[in-house]
Amino acid sequence: MSKKRVLACTVCGSRNYSTVSKDTQTERLELNKYCKTCGEHTVHRETK
Repeated sequence: MSKKRVLACTVCGSRNYSTVSKDTQTERLELNKYCKTCGEHTVHRETK
């Protein structure tokens, strides 16, 4: 079963991205993405 995961910027906290991944992954997802608010590439972490 798939789960929708929301990613938030670690710098400004805005929730810019969402992704779908498998339910078997237990740790939080971290990706380096472009943040429109900050204007640069930052680490985005999965939120609850």
